Amino acid sequence: MQQALVLDAEKCTGCRLCESACSDFNEGEFNPARSRIRVFNFHDEGRYVPYTCTQCDDAWCQSACPVDAITVDAATGAKVVSNALCVGCKVCTIACPFGTVNYNASSGKVVKCDLCGGDPACSKACPTGAITFTDAEATGYDKAAQWAAKTDAGQQANA
Repeated sequence: MQQALVLDAEKCTGCRLCESACSDFNEGEFNPARSRIRVFNFHDEGRYVPYTCTQCDDAWCQSACPVDAITVDAATGAKVVSNALCVGCKVCTIACPFGTVNYNASSGKVVKCDLCGGDPACSKACPTGAITFTDAEATGYDKAAQWAAKTDAGQQANA
């Protein structure tokens, strides 16, 4: 069963523990700037939104890579960058419409979320459940059901 990260901005408090856990797991240091997940702070609205690679089915980063350094992990479905093959040309960073493939100047390679090999550190670190790792097939239905429940409640209140 393939799993996917589900990000729920309504539950995010902006603690950024996900960023620290990610950088620790992947880089061996607690440095949010080296994280593969980010929490965007909408200051005026007082809201936080976590975001990371969505592991697109037809990944533009993968298609754009001139040296085929981005492959699909058969176990997790994650698009994974091979450090041995990556030449640091950054074409994938330009191709990603979401800005979730980043260049790491210290290594001269690109980095992106690879789901931590199937056990995402960000999800385990999130204290509010804003980041969960769940069955990929159920993610769309769950979001639709949540929206439907909110819509139904709103219509009943207006009746």
